[in-house]
Amino acid sequence: MRNLVRQEVFDCSRTLIIKIGSNVLTRGDDQLDEDGIGHLSEQIARLISSGRKVVIVSSGAVAAGIGILGLTHRPESLPALQATAAAGQTQLMKAWGTSLNRSGHAVAQILVTVNDFRNRRRYLNVRNTIRTLFDFDVVPIVNENDSVSIEEITVGDNDQLAAMIAAQVADPLLIILSGIDGLFDGPPSDAGSNLISLVEQPDESLLSHVAAEQSSRGRGGMSAKLSAIIDATSGGENVILANGLTEGILDRISRGDEVGTLFLAAGSTVPAWKKWIRSATRPEGKLVLDDGACRAVVAEGRSLLAVGICDVVGDFDQGASVELVNSSHSAVARGLSNYASADIRKILGRRTAQIPELLGHVPYGEVIHRDNLIVTELGRSAQAGTAGR
Repeated sequence: MRNLVRQEVFDCSRTLIIKIGSNVLTRGDDQLDEDGIGHLSEQIARLISSGRKVVIVSSGAVAAGIGILGLTHRPESLPALQATAAAGQTQLMKAWGTSLNRSGHAVAQILVTVNDFRNRRRYLNVRNTIRTLFDFDVVPIVNENDSVSIEEITVGDNDQLAAMIAAQVADPLLIILSGIDGLFDGPPSDAGSNLISLVEQPDESLLSHVAAEQSSRGRGGMSAKLSAIIDATSGGENVILANGLTEGILDRISRGDEVGTLFLAAGSTVPAWKKWIRSATRPEGKLVLDDGACRAVVAEGRSLLAVGICDVVGDFDQGASVELVNSSHSAVARGLSNYASADIRKILGRRTAQIPELLGHVPYGEVIHRDNLIVTELGRSAQAGTAGR
């Protein structure tokens, strides 16, 4: 059944980021489902014919490697996991290349680690590579580089990776294809649970719907998907979570059919620079704010001054990403600090005019300028709650 809201969401998109999970791409014997990839490729070709650009965020390398190496389950040790991913990635790309080539579309492989998003220059390089591939009518196929990733440089899961890619492109629609029909109000395996078709205001409360179920082939579960969805929607992007094993699922989404769960963007689109601060940087410390500073940053959209800082947690250099937390140590914002932690400790609680006598100079009037600061979902929720009183 066609839904006008869903049709408008699709029609307004220019770039589709299609994340496809391992359960969609593999058979029960942990071999790649090349027929399934072929059917998805035919639908992707039709999406491209509609004038849209498509980025595929493809899981499946580790699952394919399990079959190639004759393993019975996903490896637990890091070296074995990396070897499995390396063995499977070649087969995964061959399957995508072969199937998309049939419809006249070339593909390109982009393997990333989290450092490609934390570092601003490398982040822009990834974005520019994707844009240039679009210019050549080539379909980018993105995956985390599991063969070299270690705990310190892992993105975490391809759901989060897809949300990061969505933050880089114009007018995105993020489509997450999993092995379940969408978000349910209870465990999906429970006959009494109902599919939630529309989530108008995605927030942390969504995590209450998570069941203790996780794929044996994939890395994440519903919790990882919902966390990525909250990140994407808080940046002004719409997301559809649907079952990638459903016949013609991408065709149905393009027609506005009521399949899966649609998560609507929360508020206005966030500028690309702030999207990077929110989704790609990892906080290196925390600044504890008093109530007045929280109100100024969250409700009034102002810069953070030293006078509103109560405490500094952690050691970091100038330019580092830091979390701004309230008196309960709940994160309300994130930003790039103009001062190193050592200097902030000298000036916290002081007015800007007092900084010269404490540091000998005033490099910046603000500890974090509002242009380098983004309010978190919790911060927005607190602001809305205050406004409603």
